[in-house]
Amino acid sequence: MNWNNLNELSQIDQIIEDSKKQPIVVFKHSTRCSISATSLNRLERAWNVDNTPAYLLDLIAFRTISNQIADTFQVEHQSPQVLVIDQGKCSYHASHWDISMDELKPYISQ
Repeated sequence: MNWNNLNELSQIDQIIEDSKKQPIVVFKHSTRCSISATSLNRLERAWNVDNTPAYLLDLIAFRTISNQIADTFQVEHQSPQVLVIDQGKCSYHASHWDISMDELKPYISQ
């Protein structure tokens, strides 16, 4: 899986713009949380959609970006959390043990 690192606020605007062409996945990861590490690992092992852009946010290091994502997409902050951004809006989100490729795939397959 090829993650794009999400480490600048300006990338949120780019994600919104790019999501007008295809859905974008954002994974908000807490490097201090074992549930987050497990959820990330499960998602990476099941990932089978190479054409979908995916961003990984270290929310411990970049909490300001995490907060802006919550505000911009009107999704309460959770950790870990996966969001699908499509047409500039959050079309799907899940957190903790609810993060799964089976649940995510219908929102990113076109």
